[in-house]
Amino acid sequence: MKVAILGMGSVGKGLMQVISERDLGLVVTAVADSRSAIMDRDGISIDEVLEAKRLRGYCGDTSLSAMDVVTKGTYDVLVEVTPTNALTGEPGLSHILAALDRGRHVVTSNKGPIAREYERLRRCAAEKGVLLRYEATVGGAIPIIHTLEQGLAGNRVLAIFGVLNGTCNYILCRMAAEGLSYEQALLEAREMGYAEADPTYDVKGIDPAIKLVILANTFWKKPVQLEDVEVTGIDMLTNDALRLAEEQDCTIRLIAEAIPDRGILRVAPRLLPLSHPLVVDGTLNAITIETDMAGEITLIGKGAGSVETASAIIGDLLYIRDFHEGRHKKTP
Repeated sequence: MKVAILGMGSVGKGLMQVISERDLGLVVTAVADSRSAIMDRDGISIDEVLEAKRLRGYCGDTSLSAMDVVTKGTYDVLVEVTPTNALTGEPGLSHILAALDRGRHVVTSNKGPIAREYERLRRCAAEKGVLLRYEATVGGAIPIIHTLEQGLAGNRVLAIFGVLNGTCNYILCRMAAEGLSYEQALLEAREMGYAEADPTYDVKGIDPAIKLVILANTFWKKPVQLEDVEVTGIDMLTNDALRLAEEQDCTIRLIAEAIPDRGILRVAPRLLPLSHPLVVDGTLNAITIETDMAGEITLIGKGAGSVETASAIIGDLLYIRDFHEGRHKKTP
């Protein structure tokens, strides 16, 4: 199966490395970064592209763009792993729509387009008879979308509760364990590489809210948007609040929750018993799904990282590969 990859940040490079090292039946025929692109219908050398990116800072021909790959490249699946823009979904949204319009499958880790235009993208994929997979948009290596769509098929999802941001979880853990102030814990998170230079999306709760929208759209009966989520971050939390929680054998975690029957879509700090399954350490993510038949199921794992996110993308690619081969299999 032929694959085109847009985006050569840590996720894109991690994905390419995994494809290069494993025999997955995937041939990379095009790659684009923010400055250039390279295309070859017979397959490109991943090692050469990665080396070119390392040495020059761009991967291929500077006269070619990511949209050239989308509209002119030879591929069965587009992998869209460019940076997220939560407000517009661009440029990922345009890339995905153009690929779907060509009748190509799409796999993405890009939260913006899925959160902003989920219904539009879903309808477009259905009309063209192709698959849109987005496991990597929520929870890193945790197979939450697959669990909702396949593992719990037939169940009615009553609620989802989750720790969906590793940066916030790390900060809260350090504040509770060492008595650090919010500012001290944030500085440490930056030094460890867990927080961006501008951590607003994380600490204000916007990132987990975007992920909650994606989860809700996967099982909710009506489409929702980021504006529908009530959001409170952790940037106003004090050591006193955590100390009071500790006195009650509790702690505080930033919890994203979706409860359709009550119309609740919310991200906010919550007081939880120390024994609660969502009280995870460090940068881990944890998601509890409450269903009518299976009861409560909690998934815990690494919510970020190039290899971890590549794991989710590879899972989607292999799902599509099996669908693609089955669709094109000749009837005897």
